[in-house]
Amino acid sequence: MRIERQNAILQLINDYQIETQYDLTEALKQKGFEVTQATVSRDIKELRLVKKQTDSGKSVYTKNSDSSYQDLDSRFNIIFQKCVISIEYAVNNIVIKTLPGMAQAAGAAVDSMDLPEVVGSIAGDDTVMMVVRSEESARKLVYKLRNMTE
Repeated sequence: MRIERQNAILQLINDYQIETQYDLTEALKQKGFEVTQATVSRDIKELRLVKKQTDSGKSVYTKNSDSSYQDLDSRFNIIFQKCVISIEYAVNNIVIKTLPGMAQAAGAAVDSMDLPEVVGSIAGDDTVMMVVRSEESARKLVYKLRNMTE
C-alpha cells in the first residue's frame, strides 16, 4: 500500500501544483487513499520531495533534483547486489550471508531502504541478521531482497 500511495504522490505532484501537505492529503483521499497528515509527511521525507518556487510565485512540491541522493541509493543497490550470497528466513528472522567483510555494507544498504516491517538489524563480518514483525513479513521481504540481487 505504501508503494502505491507514494507512486500516487509522485503522479499528483507531477500533474498538479501541490502547495501544502493538506492539499496532498486531500488529493490522496480523492484517489481513495485514507491517509493522515503524519503519513503524508513521512512519505514526503522518504520520497525526498522538496518545495520549489514556480514562475507565478507559488511554492509547490517537486521531486528533488539533487542527484547525490539518487547516486547514494544506486550505490547501495549495487553493493547489495554484488556482495550478497544468500538470503533465508526462519519465522520472523532474516539472515543475509555476504562475501567476507561485506555484511556492514549490505546492512547499511538494507537500512537505507527504511523498511517498515524491519524491527532491527545487526551486521557482523559476513552475516546480516534482521528481525521483522511477522513470519509473513519475513517471507515477503526475502522475496523482495532476492529479486534485488538478480
